[in-house]
Amino acid sequence: MSRPRLRVVGLGPGDARYVTASAAAALRGARVARLRTTVYPAAADFDVPSYDEWYESAASFEELYERIVDDLVALTLASPDAEVVYAVPGSPVVAERTVELLRERSEVDVVVEPAVSVIDVACGALGVDPMTRGLRVVDALGSSEPFRGPGPLLILQTYAPEVLATVADRLAPATPVQVLHHLGLDDERIVRMSARELPGFVDADHLTSLYVEGLRTAGEAMDDLVSLAHELRARCPWDQEQTHASLTRYLVEESYEALDALTNLAAMVEAGEEDEVLVAHAEEELGDLLFQVVFHAELGEEEGRFDLATIADAERSKLIGRHPHVFSDVVVADAQDVESRWEGWKKAEKGRESVLEGIAWQLPSLSLHAKLLRKARSLGVDSPDAPVDLGDLVAIVESPDTPEATRAAATQGLLGALSEIGAAKGFDLEAMLRERVLILRDQILAIEARRRESAEGAE
Repeated sequence: MSRPRLRVVGLGPGDARYVTASAAAALRGARVARLRTTVYPAAADFDVPSYDEWYESAASFEELYERIVDDLVALTLASPDAEVVYAVPGSPVVAERTVELLRERSEVDVVVEPAVSVIDVACGALGVDPMTRGLRVVDALGSSEPFRGPGPLLILQTYAPEVLATVADRLAPATPVQVLHHLGLDDERIVRMSARELPGFVDADHLTSLYVEGLRTAGEAMDDLVSLAHELRARCPWDQEQTHASLTRYLVEESYEALDALTNLAAMVEAGEEDEVLVAHAEEELGDLLFQVVFHAELGEEEGRFDLATIADAERSKLIGRHPHVFSDVVVADAQDVESRWEGWKKAEKGRESVLEGIAWQLPSLSLHAKLLRKARSLGVDSPDAPVDLGDLVAIVESPDTPEATRAAATQGLLGALSEIGAAKGFDLEAMLRERVLILRDQILAIEARRRESAEGAE
């Protein structure tokens, strides 16, 4: 005796033109048949009961689909000829959750028939071969994470402007997007816009999907940069000679050049201005610094020690562990509370006995002193030294009768006191002194320019 059979057919992605003859015959000839929904153009040609009313009473789509599956299985088991025909919009094997759930049921045999899908119609309208272009089909509601490359992407389930808004949040604002609306119908439209404009497409409904031709994400860009580093190591004599040791001075140089560019960028932002040259310079210098990391990762991979993926994964794991207030149940009051707990989290993670472990003692002295002051404050020590009178220290330094050793000690005390004041007030003395250096640089250049002009005028 044959098992009860549930035959699933698709109504295609548009009107009756896309319904196969087999599907139409099955629906019209079945003693028991159901449509998931009649809110679909091709459904108008069939006088078959649907589950439309259930959409209003279900608390969620998942609950709805489970109820539909339970009902279909019960209908099939009770069917006079042991068969039920179930029709869904589009194709039964593309973005159809009820079919996934039906396949998991053992009471009945589920037979899924081929049908024209939204993928077929979209690729036809766009002139895209999904295989040669490497098309990926994704669910707009499948995640809240940013979409990842490579493209192109066909994004389904974009049935309302609110869903388009969530898609826009998962793409870079300037990403070009094509809205595929009512493909296969007489009012078919393909509308080109940027991702930031998606929420404004108010006509979105269950016959709307999106096509993203290119998706240049950070992951794809980093893969290309890693490939470039690999090629340089294979073909460039200079790159072939480099080692971790030989590259260290370039890392220092690129770090300071990036710092200089970011300082200028920060000043631009603070002034409320926009300078494309400064923005491009910051981007360039950050890229140079990034490539130093990529180069060391390439060497580490050649040595079998690490690569960029393991570096990134280790950093991600570390940051998750150091943010229990984000990824766990730890509650913090504000940013200052986070900072005060930071050392404890690091010590627990590293198994360190001292807050001084892990400090780079090669840091510039002002930066190093500021770092140590922060470490001291984390232990509840506001000032490790006794309060001093800056005026007294200045008098000692300036007095011609002060012995040289005393003058040096007073100068040291003056520097330390200024560093403590800067740390207490949140000043970056290293950056402030650098700014003063740049002012002096500009003054020197101006003086030299005036003297050249005078010399040229005298001639």
